[in-house]
Amino acid sequence: MKKILLLLSLSVAVISFQGCIKGAVSGPCTDKTPASELPVMQAYASTNGYSMSAHPSGMLYQVVNAGTGAIPLPTSKVFVKYTGRLVSSNAIFDQQTNPSLTGFMVSQLIPAWQLGLELIAKGGTIRLIVPSSLAYGCSGYGAIPGDAVLFFEIELVDVQ
Repeated sequence: MKKILLLLSLSVAVISFQGCIKGAVSGPCTDKTPASELPVMQAYASTNGYSMSAHPSGMLYQVVNAGTGAIPLPTSKVFVKYTGRLVSSNAIFDQQTNPSLTGFMVSQLIPAWQLGLELIAKGGTIRLIVPSSLAYGCSGYGAIPGDAVLFFEIELVDVQ
């Protein structure tokens, strides 16, 4: 009987300990604040010679060309050319030079794109330096690691 109680106690202890480890490893992450990533964003802008403005959201932006056509709404479909880079290494993680392969609904884009696209019209180009919380947060996505500050150059080719 003592062996069964000892084995049962040991099993409960092991299961409890594994629960603590699992919670610590796969628990929810916490996004960084835009303010905490501002020095990294400013350094990237300075290094690359970009004269950026601060958006109330915390991202930095530069309107290269304001455009003259329609301004996208959350319900709009946009066709764009873009390049996305990791600020940490300046490595391109995504790029599209053929706008016909895009056709994105604005409401389904990352928050930084939603905010940035409303600053230009059809035919416009904008540069964004994006804090991780306005992109893929602490979780990351695909080749984009968690807490990644991102750079985008976006040309708004068409708005529908």
